[in-house]
Formats: sequence, structure tokens, C-alpha cells
Amino acid sequence: MQAIGLCRFSYPALGGFQVEHEDIEERIAYLYEDRRLEERFQLLETVALPCLRAQTDPDFSLIIVLGDQFPKHHEKRLESLVKDLPQALIHKEPPRNQREVMKEILNEARINPAEPCLQFRYDDDDAVSVDFIEKLRRAVADSSALIGSNRTVAYDWNRGFVAEFGAEGIAAVDMFRQFYVASLGMYIKGNCSQTIMNFAHEKIPRFMPAISFSDPAMWVRSHNGFNDSRQKKVKPIPVTPLSGAQEKLFRKRFAIDADHVRRVFSGS
Repeated sequence: MQAIGLCRFSYPALGGFQVEHEDIEERIAYLYEDRRLEERFQLLETVALPCLRAQTDPDFSLIIVLGDQFPKHHEKRLESLVKDLPQALIHKEPPRNQREVMKEILNEARINPAEPCLQFRYDDDDAVSVDFIEKLRRAVADSSALIGSNRTVAYDWNRGFVAEFGAEGIAAVDMFRQFYVASLGMYIKGNCSQTIMNFAHEKIPRFMPAISFSDPAMWVRSHNGFNDSRQKKVKPIPVTPLSGAQEKLFRKRFAIDADHVRRVFSGS
């Protein structure tokens, strides 16, 4: 069964942001500002990509969506970062309505629309467990009776970490949170044009059957200077530096290496 992931890398959509801008030019200037993009690249390199390279089931694709005005030197940097991830495909679009363009991209990526597929969203500053794709496929197989009578079914893994990354390494806290973007997958029946982007991730169980699993250490949600959802006043989540045992856990479950994080964020 085809598995398709979608990652928006500073794509200047019309809508889809909690941070508001006067016009699309202001949004593009905000998204492509050098300091912001530097942090996005640091997180992409150290957090988001390593776990994808390490997936126990490598049979998936990841579409990385860029704006058609994305700076060329940054595009080359992105190409360099994903050159050893054969599942990655860079896709460029002009600014368009957020949900409509993403739904279109996902449906066009289906090799055979008459066959069912799996989909997942992927934020460029988060991570999933190295066995996420494997567990998603297994969950679908285990729920064959449910998918037989529904066009769509959601699969959620609700335990992970909120973490901060920097030159000092990683600080994190163990979390329970249902229907985050990370480690949320969706089954779509053949000849159904709905996609995971039809739905706000936290509202997805309103629209389809949803199974939530409590397997530990399934995702890492990064808190950083440019989280769109945290630009407004929000309750802080306290984190503490990882212990040696927790650093080993991050390497094993997410392929995130604390020494690599320190090097990248310190510029060494």
C-alpha cells in the first residue's frame, strides 16, 4: 500500500498560518528571512530528516513543498540535505490556498487512485519514531474490518516528547498528546479523493473512526523560536536537559544525536 508524506517547508500559503500578515509579500518576507530559515534548516538536519533515513520500513515517499520564490541558494542547501533520502521529492508551487493545493498535491502523488493509500503530514521541525511507517502499516492490517466499512480511518500515537534544541544540546519532557501532526497517519480507500490535509489534525476524529495507541516514544515535537502555533501567548512547557540514558533513547527511537545537535546549532 502506497504511503505518502507531505512536508511544507516555509511554503507561503494563502491561509494555513496562525501568524497573520497583511499580504502575501509580507508573509514571504517573514518566511524567507535568513535568521528564520537558518533555524528551520538546523532543525530539518538534526531532527526531522534522520528518523526518516532510519525508518525500519523505507517504503514511503515524502513530498517537500516549497514556494516558487524560495531563494535559490536555500533550495540548493535543501537539495544537499535530502540527496541521501531517495524517498524525498521537492515540489514547488506559487502561493495558493493552503488546503486546496496540498490536497491536490497528495492526490496527484497517488500512483493508482483506485487503490487505497496511507498518508501522513510531516512538520520540518518534528520527528517520528524510526518504526513509524512499520507501525502504521501494521495498525492498518490489524483493523481490516474497520477499513472495510469506512472510506477513511485515522491512526494516532499519543506519547512522545516536547523538546528544545540548541548549542547546549537537547532539553525535553515526556508528553501525552492526542492527534498531534507527528505520528498521525490516515488510511484512504481507493477512489476516495479525501486526504489528510482535508482536516485539522486535532479535529480529525470528528470526521472518521480514529484509533489511538499509547506506545511510548513515538514522536518529538520541537519548540523553537518560529513555531507558528506558539507566536501568540501560550502556556510554556518546562523542559529539562536530557540525561545520558535519554540521549541514548533519542538516538535509538528517533535517530537524533545530541552531539550532532550541538555541532549544528553551535556552527562548529
